[in-house]
Amino acid sequence: MGPCFALRVAALAGCLSAVGGCVTCDPRVVTALENLEKDYLPSHLDEKHHQHLMKRVHDALKALQELPFSEDSYMGVLDESTLDQVSWSFLKDLKRITDSDIKGELFVKELFWMLNQQKEEFIRIAAQFHKEAYCPNKCGTMLQVLLWCNTCKKEIHPCRKSQDCGEHRSEVHQMDDLILDCKLSWHQASQGLTDYSFYRVWGNNSETLMAKGKAHLLTKPLVGPEDAGTYRCELGTVSSGPATIMRFQVTVLPPKVMEEEPSSNVITNTDGRPGQATPAGSAPSSTLHAPQPENMLRSRLVGLLICCVAVLIAGIATAMLCRGKAMSKTKSSQLDVGSDDEDEETSKNPKKADSTTQ
Repeated sequence: MGPCFALRVAALAGCLSAVGGCVTCDPRVVTALENLEKDYLPSHLDEKHHQHLMKRVHDALKALQELPFSEDSYMGVLDESTLDQVSWSFLKDLKRITDSDIKGELFVKELFWMLNQQKEEFIRIAAQFHKEAYCPNKCGTMLQVLLWCNTCKKEIHPCRKSQDCGEHRSEVHQMDDLILDCKLSWHQASQGLTDYSFYRVWGNNSETLMAKGKAHLLTKPLVGPEDAGTYRCELGTVSSGPATIMRFQVTVLPPKVMEEEPSSNVITNTDGRPGQATPAGSAPSSTLHAPQPENMLRSRLVGLLICCVAVLIAGIATAMLCRGKAMSKTKSSQLDVGSDDEDEETSKNPKKADSTTQ
């Protein structure tokens, strides 16, 4: 470990100064670096290089220098979620190195490589933040909480753009509910917002306040033709001036046409002959309408009643038939018994039979 190793230590300190500006604003990163200095380095790096490295590291962290990025990719500020993303990446790689238990020059090389990777990762994340999350409002004034990397302090930054967020057209049928939504995607992330105010704008540019409060929706039930016109929504702030102004041009359409059910299932032709013809003035339809539940229930009840009556009639007929057969059988039995008696009496009194014959 000679002059080349000393150069690597100096370069390592330079890398720390580059990423230290924002990453060290996270207390978790500061704690991890303190543990690295007190617990890991004394037993994993030569003492003479250890002192030099620690001095350069502390100097770099105190400097908190800003990264020399352009305004399109980095302006020295981040939001809370972006800082958390950067810190998590740094802590993960640092833990990977300390868990490997490498020492000496190999440790410095690995740490040097990791810091270069983290610098590139920070540049990428910061550029993505400035493209997608830095002042995301397309209109109005957003009060965004940002962290300044050079001081590690959070401040409210006003993202001022055109207050007029345009005019939105809305169509609603008579007797329906009119719903106007004044919320934009960035309202939830903005600070210092107060109430939504909805106004009805008249022809002479005068206005009537309709609603005011935390609700971002205005609901007007059972609208009529008189509700057509211009409405305005305004979101207030704790400071002077509104955050957003939106206009709504409302058009009230005629009531919805309700389809009537036919009074009969039998349709006659125009010439009076029975059949399935299309009524005059209407077009044929290929849509099959499902039977109504009431009709289905009525049909089932009628069918059940018919079945019960049929079963009852069949039972009565069967009972009567069985009874008739029983009576006929009884009579024939009686006749047979009478004939047998006469035959027996004749056999006992042949004289009486002969006299009778004579």
